[in-house]
Amino acid sequence: MRRLKRRSQFLRAARGNRAGRSAFGMQVAPVEDALPGVGFTVTKKVGNSPERNRMKRRLRAAAAACADDFRPGHDYVLLARREALSRPFAKMITDLSGLIARVHDTEADDNRIRPGRDPRKSTS
Repeated sequence: MRRLKRRSQFLRAARGNRAGRSAFGMQVAPVEDALPGVGFTVTKKVGNSPERNRMKRRLRAAAAACADDFRPGHDYVLLARREALSRPFAKMITDLSGLIARVHDTEADDNRIRPGRDPRKSTS
């Protein structure tokens, strides 16, 4: 797996498909590279620096455990939430593999409401 390090890589993933769980969110975008890329984001809103570092370590370990689930030709960004500190690690791994399958599920993508396309506000 590649590590995402540049801001442009994170911004490209932010424009892609999204999914989330209580401990973290995920953003995915297709890219030209053959290897899957993984990046991690933990904002200052979720805790002080030791807590943020612990969250990043847990997310990196979960990503390593689910390395076979990541698909080539995609960049993934994991966004940590406060729940990532207390969530059992086994549950984080199952959540992550479920999210990877969910963001690549084409049938669910057809039923997903996209930003700016709220069916309740249609003019027809």
